[in-house]
Amino acid sequence: MIPIQNGPGLSVVYPRVQCRVLYYLIYLLMIIKDRISTISIFADDTVCSTVQSMEDVHEIQADLNTLSDWASTWQMRLNVDKCKVMHLGSNNLRASYVLGDVTLIEKDLGVLVDGRLNNSIQCQSAASKATRILSCIRLGMDTRGRDVILPLYKALVRPHLEYVVQFWAPVRKKNTLQLEKVQRKATKLIRGMEGLSYEERLKELNLFSLEKRRLRGDTYINGPYKKYGEKLFHVKCAQKSRGHCLRLERKVQSPEASKLLYCKN
Repeated sequence: MIPIQNGPGLSVVYPRVQCRVLYYLIYLLMIIKDRISTISIFADDTVCSTVQSMEDVHEIQADLNTLSDWASTWQMRLNVDKCKVMHLGSNNLRASYVLGDVTLIEKDLGVLVDGRLNNSIQCQSAASKATRILSCIRLGMDTRGRDVILPLYKALVRPHLEYVVQFWAPVRKKNTLQLEKVQRKATKLIRGMEGLSYEERLKELNLFSLEKRRLRGDTYINGPYKKYGEKLFHVKCAQKSRGHCLRLERKVQSPEASKLLYCKN
């Protein structure tokens, strides 16, 4: 606990975590108060700016110089290796900046994108990671029983194929087949499923294809089933909660209401 002066003659004791957040906000305000360009800040690591002319480029470079001078004045070292530039748009000037290096591929929040917002690289990365984990399961487990392989696949492999898939859902047929190939291998790994087709294995194991699961997820989010979410959650308006003041709180619902949104496969 650290005491902080709060007005004349008043002192309030804040937890150490809140003090760190306060210090971060102070640093952030000190950095952006003298900026020239128009920027949008996401969380604490992403800054977006619109560049339409060389004047905008010079303004961004001037802001980067100001940031570098500020860090030097306060004896704080910037980690330039983590500073990346991504150019978006076909008519982008693709200017280079002194503080960071230009990169064609950048990873943000676990998703790989490029300047054209192409999701093929993310599909390849997700399929590769899931395949490696599936290989570890195949080499590390002595049994090929359904009660062992299927839960391991659902818990360790499939989440990598569906992590924020609403953002990078495959559009090209080859990317769809690349992701589906991992589930084909997983279902074929189970004892007794070797001689069955992929559709028969899915029916026997009570599974959906990954493409159908993505379609079902989109239906729940944007389709007619969205109204049933109001029966499961409500907005909790509380100013004392940590983080956002508008949070979703789960309602107590009957088992029949839960069946509308959830299923075992």
